[in-house]
Amino acid sequence: MMVLLSLALLASCTTEGGATAPLQTVPVLDLDRYLGSWYEIGRYQHGFEKNLVGVKADYSLREDGRVQVVNSGLKRDLDGKLTQVKAVAWRPDDTQAGKLKVRFFGLFTSDYLVFGLDDQHYQWAVVGNDSRTMLWFLSRTPFVDATVLDRMKAIAQDQGYELSSLYLVPQKER
Repeated sequence: MMVLLSLALLASCTTEGGATAPLQTVPVLDLDRYLGSWYEIGRYQHGFEKNLVGVKADYSLREDGRVQVVNSGLKRDLDGKLTQVKAVAWRPDDTQAGKLKVRFFGLFTSDYLVFGLDDQHYQWAVVGNDSRTMLWFLSRTPFVDATVLDRMKAIAQDQGYELSSLYLVPQKER
């Protein structure tokens, strides 16, 4: 699984010939408010997550000011074996609040672009990359109502994402 994750992340670090305009990220992202647990509501499928359900990310502040990322998920079904991957995230340019970088295994760096956010309560977020090959709908809770899901979908479509391959992630309370 780690090899697949590494290859997928390496591929996601490049753009598709510059043909796609950069995402319009959120102008304000308070990292302190963004810390904590986020559940995957929907995503584009990739080899490194293909067999994972019940996926969750936990973000915490490190002593050096960067963000510790712990991604976890259950293999194949909601009673499956728990698997985890750790990473570190940071904001490379303080003038671009919604643009983060994430490094996995100390080797591979990928964009983490927040382009949709419940800016009042930080209860949901939409994250992707400029090439539109990665997409995640995140929520503080394992489930969202149809109104929130429709809002996330509209934000993604407005930014050029095609949603026919959107995978809605099975979740359970953990």
